Amino acid sequence: MKTHPISRRGMVKAMGAVAGAAFAGDSLLAQRAAPPTVISNPPRDFSQPTTYFTDPDILTVDPSFDGVILPNNAIKRLWTGGLWLEGPAWSAVGRFLAFSDIGNNVQMRWLEDNNNVTVFRNPSNNSNGNTFDYQGRQISCEHLTRRVVRYEHDGTISIIADKYNGKNLNSPNDVVAHPDGSIWFTDPPYGGQMFEGQIDAAGTGLNQAGRINPRIGAPPEAGTFHRELPTGVYRIDPAGRVDLLAESSASRSSPATRGAAAIAACTRSTSTRTTSLAGRRSSAIS
Repeated sequence: MKTHPISRRGMVKAMGAVAGAAFAGDSLLAQRAAPPTVISNPPRDFSQPTTYFTDPDILTVDPSFDGVILPNNAIKRLWTGGLWLEGPAWSAVGRFLAFSDIGNNVQMRWLEDNNNVTVFRNPSNNSNGNTFDYQGRQISCEHLTRRVVRYEHDGTISIIADKYNGKNLNSPNDVVAHPDGSIWFTDPPYGGQMFEGQIDAAGTGLNQAGRINPRIGAPPEAGTFHRELPTGVYRIDPAGRVDLLAESSASRSSPATRGAAAIAACTRSTSTRTTSLAGRRSSAIS
């Protein structure tokens, strides 16, 4: 076999070509490792299956979960089209996901057997948070009526909380069932507006200026609730007594942070299956 000697100049060129190819390969790999997400431009298209082994919109907060998840199980968008979606709750018996569309004043239901989403409760009294207790009964927080209700197995509705120490609740928001039979919920002021419930009485809550005019179409009962309580986290014991666990204070952390911490502490002690609305960023049901 005939050989050709390589000059020093030729060797430098060859080494440069190899390095360039390696750099190009790394660049392509980097591009391939940055798939579209719900916040990228263009954003992720949920109508197309992901081709990546690990879904780009699933973030690991606690590495101890890495060993019990299936990496190629991608986020799927179940439904979109609501005004403001909250309160996803999984019924282990019915095999469906209930959730609230607060602005449309309805609850929706996704069925596992046929992947369809239909109206579940209409009206819903601007319900927000939902959960199922350990007897399979749905519990909902209603902004319009400012109460926590339970849907019994016979179809009746029980009011399990609407006052604390004789004062009206603000607008129960998040709720979870505890294994000891108690129900925990947060009570911020968000329902004191027309979009999520009904306006507070003039001079109270979110209606300090009293700017409400029944002649523009507001229902006659609007503006009758006086905000009497600070933002709080409450516990309903099995006998029906409502206890205050935490309340807002300017010297403490924000109400939302404390409420989330209290609910998180409760949910960590349960084995209830929970479902995320949209992975980490999306506003649709995914």
